[in-house]
Amino acid sequence: MLGKKPSEFPGGQDYVAYEAKIQEVFETGRDIEFELNIKSRTGKELCNHIRLTAEHDSSGSIVTVMGVGRDISELNIQRQKINEMAFYDSLTGLPNRRLLIDRLQHTLASSTRSILHNALIFIDLDNFKTLNDTLGHDIGDLLLKQTAQRLTACMRQEDTVARMGGDEFVIILENLSNHIQEAEFQVETINKKILTILNQPYQLANHNRHITPSIGIVIFSGNQFSIDELMKRADIALYQAKKAGRNTIRFFDLDMQTAIENRSSLEESIKHALSRQQFELYYQPQVNSTGRIVGAEVLLRWQHPVHGMILPDDFIPIAEETGLIIPIGLQVMKSVCRQLKIWGNGPLKDNLHLSVNISACQFQQEDFVKKIINVFESVDINPARITLEITESMVLGNISETIKKMQALKKKGIKFAMDDFGTGHSSLSSLKKLPLDQIKIDQSFIHDIPENNDAAVIVQTIIAMGNNLGMEVIAEGVETTAQKDFLIQHQCVNFQGYLFGNPMPVNEFERVFKEQGFKW
Repeated sequence: MLGKKPSEFPGGQDYVAYEAKIQEVFETGRDIEFELNIKSRTGKELCNHIRLTAEHDSSGSIVTVMGVGRDISELNIQRQKINEMAFYDSLTGLPNRRLLIDRLQHTLASSTRSILHNALIFIDLDNFKTLNDTLGHDIGDLLLKQTAQRLTACMRQEDTVARMGGDEFVIILENLSNHIQEAEFQVETINKKILTILNQPYQLANHNRHITPSIGIVIFSGNQFSIDELMKRADIALYQAKKAGRNTIRFFDLDMQTAIENRSSLEESIKHALSRQQFELYYQPQVNSTGRIVGAEVLLRWQHPVHGMILPDDFIPIAEETGLIIPIGLQVMKSVCRQLKIWGNGPLKDNLHLSVNISACQFQQEDFVKKIINVFESVDINPARITLEITESMVLGNISETIKKMQALKKKGIKFAMDDFGTGHSSLSSLKKLPLDQIKIDQSFIHDIPENNDAAVIVQTIIAMGNNLGMEVIAEGVETTAQKDFLIQHQCVNFQGYLFGNPMPVNEFERVFKEQGFKW
């Protein structure tokens, strides 16, 4: 540039604009600063910072404009790197959350000036954590890179594909149809294409893997909703896609939001119920063939201050999903032990056992055994009066770890029952391996006897199997005398069901229990 006119600068720069700046300094006398990109003789891109300054004569008139140039090429490279770090994901090169929000703001602003629809799409890779944990983070990173490439390849140039973090990707589709039905069709077509592309096998180093996506979509136009609200709605739709079995697409609708809000409200209510001791224990009698109470299954009820009695089916699934079942289960165990302590020992109470249901989430905790033993020791009761009821689904994942925990607790005297026996997929193999004391025949089989021959055969088989293995067998859901007589005829002598008593609060159970020799 030294000694050259702007029109002589290399690289075909816009010298007219440069000369206009020089003229501006002549006319105003003000300094002007700007950046100028040129190419060197070797073709290297250079960035220069130019400062134009007016020089005056003795009368104050401008006689010369002096330009000082400084090579800021390296500084400019660093600025570009900083910009990339601030706005782009370092792993995939996609826009990050910060740039996504900026572009979404731009989309909303543009949408207010047009009548065209847009779409916000949330994509989550199913079971990514399992792959990441089993094959390693390097393989997980390869999957994320390939996913980014596939998504980018199937989008239009004006669309935005971003990575929110982890295995979450977000797409903004702009300038769709102005008719909502047609826009929905466009979005569905694009997302079916995404499903197809992401369902193709991934070659991850030496591993060939099939990974599926779950997709949540919200369509919008204008500025009716804030960015936070749009992202919340897309996230709700994504949650519904996962809940529907994964590898699927879900559009947001208001019913989804209502369901999520109700779920969130119920979760908060459960937390309050836990802290305010609103959960109550109910006892359903377990009797022998003479009608004498030999134990009870402890069942949970929620005495809500506004809605009244709430049954387990209405809150236990939420408690399990959120992990609240863990403190609830511990609270139940403490209450059961305290109740046994209150009852104390006596000629009629020595053999009274209480059965407590254990959730899979609770049982799978590493410190489950320690916590249970701590409860017994703190209350100081005989653990042999407690039976923990487990289900087959709890033990299939890691049966060796299950046996280890069961044996540790059995050493303390605790008994174990297999609940809902006969409804699982590998009952016989589980039964052989597990140190069980009792099996409970599921009420779905009891309901159909003695009229249904298939159910009758299954029940007879379970009774014979349990008796031959030295396990106590108890039939659940006994509601009729005919069912009881059939069970007794086939050597099952322990029962539970409405024929012998509904689940009842402790004071009513105590009243019934005191009637020794009571017959139904």
